[in-house]
Amino acid sequence: MGNLEVSVLNRKKDRASYIHQLVKDLEALDHLVENDMIERSPIRIGAEQEFCLVDKSFLPVDTSLPILNDLKDEHFTTEIGKYNLELNLDPLELKNDCFSILHERLKHYLSKARKTARAHNSRIILAGILPTLRLKHISEEYMTPKKRYFALNESIKRSRRQDFWIHIKGVDEVNLIHDSVMLEACNTSFQMHLQVDPEEFIEKYNWAQAIAGPVLSLCVNSPMLFGKELWDETRIALFNQSTDTRANSFVLNEKQARVSFGSHWETRGISDIFKNNISRYRSLLTSDFQYDSMARLENGEIPVLKALSLHNGTVYRWNRVCYGVANNKAHLRIECRYIPSGPSLCDEVANMVFWVGLMMGQPEEFRNIHKKENFKNVRGNFYKAGRTGLDAIFSWKDKKVPARELLLEELLPIASQGLEKCQISKRDTEKYLDIITKRINSWNGAEWQVKSFRNLLKKKKPLKAQQVLTAYIYENQWKDLPVYEWKILEPELHTHFDIRRIVKHNMNTNIYSVDPHDSLELVINMMNWNNIHHMPVINSRKSIVGLLSWKDVEEFAQKANYGNLCVKDVMKKELITTGQDEPLEDAIRLMEENKIGCLPVINRERLIGILTRNDI
Repeated sequence: MGNLEVSVLNRKKDRASYIHQLVKDLEALDHLVENDMIERSPIRIGAEQEFCLVDKSFLPVDTSLPILNDLKDEHFTTEIGKYNLELNLDPLELKNDCFSILHERLKHYLSKARKTARAHNSRIILAGILPTLRLKHISEEYMTPKKRYFALNESIKRSRRQDFWIHIKGVDEVNLIHDSVMLEACNTSFQMHLQVDPEEFIEKYNWAQAIAGPVLSLCVNSPMLFGKELWDETRIALFNQSTDTRANSFVLNEKQARVSFGSHWETRGISDIFKNNISRYRSLLTSDFQYDSMARLENGEIPVLKALSLHNGTVYRWNRVCYGVANNKAHLRIECRYIPSGPSLCDEVANMVFWVGLMMGQPEEFRNIHKKENFKNVRGNFYKAGRTGLDAIFSWKDKKVPARELLLEELLPIASQGLEKCQISKRDTEKYLDIITKRINSWNGAEWQVKSFRNLLKKKKPLKAQQVLTAYIYENQWKDLPVYEWKILEPELHTHFDIRRIVKHNMNTNIYSVDPHDSLELVINMMNWNNIHHMPVINSRKSIVGLLSWKDVEEFAQKANYGNLCVKDVMKKELITTGQDEPLEDAIRLMEENKIGCLPVINRERLIGILTRNDI
């Protein structure tokens, strides 16, 4: 969990104090490593579960703070979005049936959260990116009112000195300019922690990098953003851009974004990873530092290295190095951050079992991998997996290998051996690796979502299709069915949940528009050619200034000569409009009361659609 009591680092005095504390923390870390004061055993695992909150119509709902207040449980904490929360599990020793125990704890705490959410007319959804997210949900209005989030937002915006330009291209394309880091709220993950012996840390960290692409390929679960079909794991591209402190220019002061896979193998010491991050990425936040880490060590206490942890919390490596203290003992762990939430709890635990098994089962032939493999191949594998999931072709041991073949024939046996080495129960090993095997042979979460959504779009408009999709994700999750058992949704499928219909469900966004000065003859022909009965009139500022209906132009259409008439001479200027989130029944009543056949749909004075009698 990140420290919430922080402020923006901007005053010279604060910066000097913070840097001094960072240097002391690094000295303390070096002392701990050199004097064998980092815990070697027992090896422990841990997990953080992020999840989304939706209303009864499966749309994001801003109830995180009242739910958190009623939960009264320190295992839960906030996220940057008001529609997200995070569950932090207590660590477990890596032995016996630890994964079954972790699975049961996830069920217990999420059932508790589910019960509390129900009292606030909310539901819990596990999704890498919630399918029903819309652009309005990334405004600062939906930012959790905690000092840390506003400080982070202010620091990154100040560093960039310009808005965020987001461009992600897959089957569809998202291209937008945004003014805050709230796009980060779109991403929810299942973060896995593995404690590592300090003597093996660099070796294990490099191995974690090497297997990241193949592991990600079978876990992808975030194929859509704002109704657009993008990467199989769109979180990878989105998170990279949503917290980027670099300005958009040809000259980048930082060669990598704060969210990155890395640029090279690690070949030096543990503290060098932290030193490289501090050198490369400027500090954004500060907090109260009331002690000297080296002084604590001299007094026989293990310091928490607060300044170092704070800086580390703003550098988002997909495999992140973490330092922690428990029971006055320091430890090091690798945090795997690229795994998305969902599809089900059993899928998430299976992902963790597979990853931990691979980490602990590293064969001799893959030791010193930094001397045997080009880092660019490994990084390339990661982004291939993010884009295409199980359809990826990986570079592996100087060959091109399909993802499914590599996972089944080489990596699953390694994972099995690693779990056996850690004396994980045979029951857990077989149960969870069987889920992985069957998923590889059927479909992962991204494939299920894409196939189902494309089917639903054959009979439904996008928002309704997104809601039906999310409703079935919800049902399957709470049955805890592995995704390979989920049935692909058919076009005619509806949900038994009561989904309140709003204007956005029925409005038409594929619309033609004209300028007030356009020739009336041209517009009449456009309406004839495209069988259009209502034509919005838009000015140079993209605001709607009028509306033409066929009734308005029908008499002119009979004439052969239109003279010099233009649109503004005929259009209606007094308009009755609606908003996309208005109840559909209210819009219908508005049309009936005013005896009109069309309502322009407006958002911030801009036309975003029209609702006609035909649409309802």
